[in-house]
Amino acid sequence: MKNLTHSFVYLGHWPSAGSFGFNTDILATNPINLSVVFGVLIFFGKGVLNDLLDNRKQRILNTIRNSEELREGAIQQLENARARLRKVETEADQFRVNGYSEIEREKFNLINSTSRTLKQLENYKNETILFEQQRTINKVRERVFQQALQGAIGTLNSCLSNELHLRTINANIGMFGTMKKITD
Repeated sequence: MKNLTHSFVYLGHWPSAGSFGFNTDILATNPINLSVVFGVLIFFGKGVLNDLLDNRKQRILNTIRNSEELREGAIQQLENARARLRKVETEADQFRVNGYSEIEREKFNLINSTSRTLKQLENYKNETILFEQQRTINKVRERVFQQALQGAIGTLNSCLSNELHLRTINANIGMFGTMKKITD
């Protein structure tokens, strides 16, 4: 330490610019002190520097290893998310297809049901028309028969006597009763 202080003190005593030369006094130039300081620095500094570099190297390697692990974790999460997305898309497509097929099936069932209902209504309509035609025909027959009967009675009344008239009426009533039983 003393040598170091003396070297700074000697700096203040340098002669001003005048001459240039080599100082051959080995103790005055401190090459031994400098070589000892350099030697100590190299000897001890090498270990400290190696420790610092090794620590730094380990921290860098640990950081790289952690980064790789995080990267692999992120890649795995990304793959899981992609797999879930594919699964959800597949399920959505399946729901869409099932929904369309369900709609088509319901449409088909509704069309069939409506068609059957229309056929039944058509059958009821035809049966009602047929029934009304039959009823109308029966009424017309009954009226025609009544008119024919009244006409026959009128003709008979003008042509027949009371006794003959009563026998004819009784016979016609008997025929009319028989005809009514047949039509029922």
